[in-house]
Amino acid sequence: MTPATVPHLPRGVRLHHDRVRGTMVLLAPERALMLDEVGAAILGRVDGAAEVGQIAESLAQEYDAPLAEVSADVAEFLSDLARERLVDLHG
Repeated sequence: MTPATVPHLPRGVRLHHDRVRGTMVLLAPERALMLDEVGAAILGRVDGAAEVGQIAESLAQEYDAPLAEVSADVAEFLSDLARERLVDLHG
């Protein structure tokens, strides 16, 4: 994965706010992944157009965190989801 990689949610996968639990959930056919604040923040920026580098920069600015650390966390999170086929990566 490079900073120019563009992640997007594959068909049938969507981000959803679970009102009962008060948290964001990634829904996929026959699967649901409860997200913490960081996971929800990352996936909330996955729109099929934003590059991984742009997502990391946005998060680093919002949370006043070191870009290198945020970039590594974003890449690891998205790579893990891609292995589970919950995110597609292009580029």
